[in-house]
Amino acid sequence: MTQSRPATTLKSAPLGSGLVQVSVVHEQAAALMGELPAGVEVIVANPEASDDVDVSGVDFWVPQFLSRGPEPALLARMPKLKVIQLITAGADTWVRRVPNAITLCDGRGIHTVPTSEWTVTAILSYLHDFPHFARAQARGEWSRRVGETLPGKRVLIVGAGDIGEAVAARLTPFGVTLTRVARRARPGVHGVDELPALLPHADIVVIIVPLTPETTGLVDREFLAAMPDGALLVNAARGPIVDSDALTVELTSGRLNAALDVTDPEPLPPGHPWWELPNLLLTPHIGGAVRDVLPRAYALVGDQIRRYTAGEPLINVVTEGY
Repeated sequence: MTQSRPATTLKSAPLGSGLVQVSVVHEQAAALMGELPAGVEVIVANPEASDDVDVSGVDFWVPQFLSRGPEPALLARMPKLKVIQLITAGADTWVRRVPNAITLCDGRGIHTVPTSEWTVTAILSYLHDFPHFARAQARGEWSRRVGETLPGKRVLIVGAGDIGEAVAARLTPFGVTLTRVARRARPGVHGVDELPALLPHADIVVIIVPLTPETTGLVDREFLAAMPDGALLVNAARGPIVDSDALTVELTSGRLNAALDVTDPEPLPPGHPWWELPNLLLTPHIGGAVRDVLPRAYALVGDQIRRYTAGEPLINVVTEGY
């Protein structure tokens, strides 16, 4: 395995029965978490990168961004582990791999602003055909194109959670018609079972649901066939939610368009047909990758540590897959 530097202590307290040891991967964590209770020790370590890091005393683990989830051997090295706090919104690589005795919490809220901004940016960039202009610039060509505007567009947001609501709030000033869909219907929100009736009336479909067994392959051949000609599919969630082969058929025919921050497989391999499609805007899973993400991430971590040491309920606890 790749070697990493030894674990270093940022904050320490006298050893004793009340000591809580927290493992993080970023040196900046101490300055970003705020004041922590006495008896909390924070170490900088990446146990996923090295077997030599001693994490046998860790109670509270904050893995690296986009971690692939724990291996049994890694968990065995942390016999005291009680809480895993993710700093990513998705927990799909962790559920069903974390023992029931360990509480798994996701990073809901950390990526809400950048991911919702990416979604709106992708929609506007596609409507105004920025990908065409970027390719023309690379060729040194002055190539004019007529674009579209957002007012009057019918936007269907599949996923009415934290990020979905942020997307809706950012799109509202543009004069769009918004329709929300969630797993279950509630006031103002349709249930996922209503999608067949809703899709034919959507100009833009935004996918922002967590990856679960129920959502894997949700955007399949029937889903895509129900979308009207010329509609735009935007996926800011996870690649496997979309049937890649079915989407390739629709994109290659030119009937549908897409803006994707995630793919299946990921990374997208060389030679994949999506690289050459003019009606596809593609970014490499960077929707939440912004320079100011660490302060938000460790503000949440610090809050969770204070809750944990005070015996208060943790937030963002993953249940039913998310």
